[in-house]
Amino acid sequence: MPNLKRSLSSSHQKPPVQVRQNVRFDDVLEALRRHDRPFDEEFLRSVYEFSRETHSDQVRRSGKPYFTHPLHVAFILADQGFDETCVAVGLLHDVLEDTLAEMEEVTERFGEEIAQLVDGVTKIGRHAYVRRDQAQAETFRKLLLASAKDIRVILIKLADRLHNMQTLEHMPVESRRRIARETLEIYAPTAHRLGMAKVQGDLEDLAFYHLYPDQFDELRSQIRQKVKHGRQATEKIRSRLVSLLKEAELEAEISFRVKHFYSIHRKLRRQGIDPSQLYDYLAFRIVTASVRDCYACLGVVHQAWRPVPGRFKDYIAMPKPNLYQSLHTILVSSSGEPFEVQIRTREMDLIAEDGIAAHWRYKEGDSEPTETDQSFSWLRQLLEWQKDVQDPRTFLNSLKIDLYPDEVYVFSPKGDVFSFPRGATPLDFAYKIHTDLGHHCVGARINAKLEPLRSELKNGDIVEIVTNPSRFPSRDWLSFVATSRAKTKIRQWLNTEQKERATEIGRRLVERQLKKHKVGMKRFLGSDGLAEYLIAEGLARPEDLFAFVGYGKTSVRHLLNRVLTSDELETEEQEPGPLRRAVTKILPFGSDAIAVKGQSDLLAYLAKCCSPVPGEPIVGYITRGRGVSVHSVECTNVRNLLYNQEREIEVEWARQSDELYPVVLVIETEDHPGMLARLTEVMAKHNSNIRQFEAGTVESGRGLIEVVVEVQNRKHLERLRQSIRAVPGVLEVDRRRGPGFKADQGAD
Repeated sequence: MPNLKRSLSSSHQKPPVQVRQNVRFDDVLEALRRHDRPFDEEFLRSVYEFSRETHSDQVRRSGKPYFTHPLHVAFILADQGFDETCVAVGLLHDVLEDTLAEMEEVTERFGEEIAQLVDGVTKIGRHAYVRRDQAQAETFRKLLLASAKDIRVILIKLADRLHNMQTLEHMPVESRRRIARETLEIYAPTAHRLGMAKVQGDLEDLAFYHLYPDQFDELRSQIRQKVKHGRQATEKIRSRLVSLLKEAELEAEISFRVKHFYSIHRKLRRQGIDPSQLYDYLAFRIVTASVRDCYACLGVVHQAWRPVPGRFKDYIAMPKPNLYQSLHTILVSSSGEPFEVQIRTREMDLIAEDGIAAHWRYKEGDSEPTETDQSFSWLRQLLEWQKDVQDPRTFLNSLKIDLYPDEVYVFSPKGDVFSFPRGATPLDFAYKIHTDLGHHCVGARINAKLEPLRSELKNGDIVEIVTNPSRFPSRDWLSFVATSRAKTKIRQWLNTEQKERATEIGRRLVERQLKKHKVGMKRFLGSDGLAEYLIAEGLARPEDLFAFVGYGKTSVRHLLNRVLTSDELETEEQEPGPLRRAVTKILPFGSDAIAVKGQSDLLAYLAKCCSPVPGEPIVGYITRGRGVSVHSVECTNVRNLLYNQEREIEVEWARQSDELYPVVLVIETEDHPGMLARLTEVMAKHNSNIRQFEAGTVESGRGLIEVVVEVQNRKHLERLRQSIRAVPGVLEVDRRRGPGFKADQGAD
């Protein structure tokens, strides 16, 4: 019961996963010996010396020599049972990124295989991209491509992230939160998809600890108390399990552990309860010799305790995509408290803890996925679905969707089984079968009953798609499909259709303006100025230019002034058009706060759905007839609005000003008297004017407050949020990134 002992004995202020102190090179070698992994000590020592030398003048934020990090990563890999090559790459994984070492030198010293693995885990430098999210997206794309060739790339990257999370307390608060959020959104789900439950749980708990430290400490304290008070009942259940299985002549190992804190936190949030109402925080595990014994054990425990209806799951007959197999059942004890029992074989237990890592270790180092290897199928599918996604932001959003666990299993009329994330619809099913089936889908029969396309699929549903050759995708579909494959295919179709329409509109606008100046289209297309303009804008053909105009990325007047000579075209004084003047009067934000790059005559305004503030990354979306709608890159609407990349335009904060910007904060609190007064006092101290305020209670008895406050910029907002979190009784402070009191999606 290592997890149980750790949760009882660790200090209240300490992180949930402790980093091993003072790791030595000999500890790495000892871990390899412990797992019976053959290695060449002389070779590994040469790798160790090279890495230590190249990092010799570097220091971590903790003040320790930088080399302690790659040494710890190598130890984590050796401790998990990986081979000599993985350990060597763990020692070298930062030399290309953070030192003067070159790829050629690593190849010459340690071979092509190790050099390629080191390159695979090396991040793409942010200097190559304008925004952080672009660099992040391209890094993950590179990581996935490298992992498809050699799965060890992603395993080494997870070990790297685990040690970084274990030492994250030395980073600035804002960086801590950003890295922790990235871990929850990308790395922990990746570990889940690989079936690496131990790594996933540690990453999630560490991210939870750094994102919401007060909530984490409170939950950890409450769970400790429950474990302490329930120790006698827990031991009673364990003893009875031992006795029952012995009577049934079933050989099994029985253990129990406390569930991970973040897993408990998610359950409390999902069910709207507090820890005092949580009972199945412990999981009993029965490990048997065979599948037959698993089902025999299930019969024994169901006879001894009453099972909770609807809470039995057979992952042996229907394994999860990450190879996980086990029987899960929730039982009710004699005292009326529910508890969970998991039953699996020894091999299943090994896969459940280490997942694809264990699978890979016992394939004699066969690191390249094969077409018949089901354990890597999700990675191949992910790369197949994402190969046509060029926009970094769209790729990153799609990746996050794909990494979340599949929970719903449905059947085709022929009996084929398909897995989907929760919230998937018949449209997701149609696009998974074939792109054309999705494009022409008009409805679905679920369990022989005609249902709308928005219907959510449930476990065991039999789905039959109804099509119509004259039906095509609509933008509305993007709002309810759940899989990135469906979203990508819909966006691709809409993009093609939108571009054709924009090209035709742009051609008409150019022709109309040319007629005013008595210039023919043939003469315009053959001019030297047009050829120069196409090259300057990176456009391949005149049709792309017409689409450029049709999307509103440039005005016809600006285009003609650039292409035609003064003799061919008399330049008029540029004044705001009637549309710009009218919209400027109506919209609450003019174009002074933001500017469209390269365009001086396009109106830009801040979208209300996300209310971006100065200092945070923004993106522009060209609307029809309303100018450029400016959103935060984290806005929940961006991924649907920018299905057509042609309608995206670069924008930037134009200047510093004393202007105030509204943001929506959602604050979850304990339902204590005087809470509202304390919160308004904090906001007043930060000179944050309150524009709107709503408060109430949720089913769990907690307070839920939604407030619109005015801030000057991103730093002002972060200081305010930190002060609110420090108020006693505040559980969580989130910024709403979607519809709040009143949403404006910047629609067509």
